Amino acid sequence: PIWNMKYVDHVEITVAEREAVGRRGSYYDRAGVLRDMFQNHLVQLLTLTAMEPPAVWDADALRDEKVKVIRAARVGGAGVRGQYRGYVAEEGVAPDSQTATFAALPFYVDNWRWQGVPFFLRSGKALASKTTEMAIVFKRAPQLLFPRPEGGEMVPNVLSLCIQPNEAIHLRFEAKHPGTRMRTRSVDMEFDYTEGFEGKVPEAYERLLLDAMQGDASLFARADEIELAWGLIDPLVKRWQDPEAPALVSYDQGSWGPAECDALLENQTEGWTMRCGQRD
Repeated sequence: PIWNMKYVDHVEITVAEREAVGRRGSYYDRAGVLRDMFQNHLVQLLTLTAMEPPAVWDADALRDEKVKVIRAARVGGAGVRGQYRGYVAEEGVAPDSQTATFAALPFYVDNWRWQGVPFFLRSGKALASKTTEMAIVFKRAPQLLFPRPEGGEMVPNVLSLCIQPNEAIHLRFEAKHPGTRMRTRSVDMEFDYTEGFEGKVPEAYERLLLDAMQGDASLFARADEIELAWGLIDPLVKRWQDPEAPALVSYDQGSWGPAECDALLENQTEGWTMRCGQRD
């Protein structure tokens, strides 16, 4: 009941890669981050986060709901595109390459559940750590019993669904300090699959290969889903190739991307709230 525009302020979906392009330079220089990560991985995470629950656990029912999300989705602006320093020196990369290795983009899903809620998607190479997560940032309470923190607002609750490197769920909320003073601080409730269950968590491709052998197509993209995803990303690829495209900004390897990325949320939020990557 709270998974909607009334209670959710915004959603952050992050796929961060620690590795640089390595030996894939010749391929990556033609593809870039939008074709390499957004069209497939990021859009898939967007659909899984925003979709309605299917009426039955069935491959077609599940994929029907994902397709509805893509049909309702739109890009909310040109976003931020970046390139890590040293990229043009990689093997197979053109010395004057304008290929983006990092992107941060706002998306909107124009339906009854998510109208007006920004979904901020970001992905990049050579970042601080390997992290894949969806962070649902809830709206602040309309009225507070506690005094506002000095110089700011109460920190919102954040639910993080972590996929890599460890499957986990984090819930951040405010708790009152012991004692008579009315002050709070952020605390975490954490659940980690590897610690909570015995046995090895299957690798992603282990699960997919088993599903393929059993004829279960639930986790496989359908043809119309793929075409719609390209229809969402292709106009942005063309926009970035235009001479009036947003400037390609640089960022250091091992950082969390260009500083311009943080400014993307400043007008609507208090910045990226990544939990699994341990960045507030």
